[in-house]
Amino acid sequence: MSFENISIIGAGAWGTALAQASANAGNKVKLFTQDETHAKEINQTRQNLRFLGEQKLSNNIEAHFDKGELRNSDIILMVVPAQVTRIVLQEIDEVLLASKPIILCAKGLEEKTLMRQSEILRSIVPSAIPLVLSGPSFAKDVASGLPTAVTLAGLENNNALTNKIASTLSSKYLRLYSNDDIIGIELAGALKNVYALACGAVEGAGLGLSARAALIARAYAEMVRLIVKMGGTKQSMVSLAGIGDLTLSCTSEQSRNYLFGRLLGQGKNKQQILNEGAKLAEGVISAPVALELVDKYQIDAPLISATNMILNNSANIEQIVEQLMLRPLKKEE
Repeated sequence: MSFENISIIGAGAWGTALAQASANAGNKVKLFTQDETHAKEINQTRQNLRFLGEQKLSNNIEAHFDKGELRNSDIILMVVPAQVTRIVLQEIDEVLLASKPIILCAKGLEEKTLMRQSEILRSIVPSAIPLVLSGPSFAKDVASGLPTAVTLAGLENNNALTNKIASTLSSKYLRLYSNDDIIGIELAGALKNVYALACGAVEGAGLGLSARAALIARAYAEMVRLIVKMGGTKQSMVSLAGIGDLTLSCTSEQSRNYLFGRLLGQGKNKQQILNEGAKLAEGVISAPVALELVDKYQIDAPLISATNMILNNSANIEQIVEQLMLRPLKKEE
């Protein structure tokens, strides 16, 4: 199978950054947007001013509006928000996606169904070959060619395909490590957003770096418990998509979830933050979904419960921290 033509569905910051990285790796890239005018702007200016400012884009990138242009794609990357993945997939003729490698790049669980992104894909296009891209990465860094390493997870019985796609998309700017635990990698990517909210809240409340470090360590333990219970492997948490992305999201000012959490820690409620113009962070949606999964699989995850309490404004962070600190002592695991 030849991989010369890459298609990316979603021309936001992350989709455009991945298009740039794929083009820098020597590939021809089609970048699909929902707005025909937007596609024309990208092609004419060689920039995506709406999402990436004045970053110049490779001449190997061609923006498109008509999804029919997907027909000659060798690899398709889905780079749309997690909550609209189903809608976008349903808008595309299944024939254009059938039997093709589809790389899912959104880090989130579907709100009503609790489904992972690859589960959504399989429910709509059963013959598609799912892969998952995740890891510590910001669109601006990738688009500007700063060194970044991420995880590409494929099916356990299809390592050769995963390795070939990783090689196709890798360059001196972006390095992809292959993995065969789709469940673990997807869950790690979605759950880390919840803990980024919590870490931001710790920062906003002025509770100190020691508290934040402890939260990250205990978040790691909670994530392992849920991932293993749901069929993933503990090893996925030592990957770039695991501890790597968790650390970045829980400490960086560029993390939308971390910044949203910081405002929560300062005493603002979710609606106030949104009314003041903040963008909705994926962790705000993922937190109640994660809590449902914790209840469904009977996992001990006090930090997920605590984050939901903060989001629901049912207790302030000082009260929650006191409850966590006074829990019965136990052996570390």
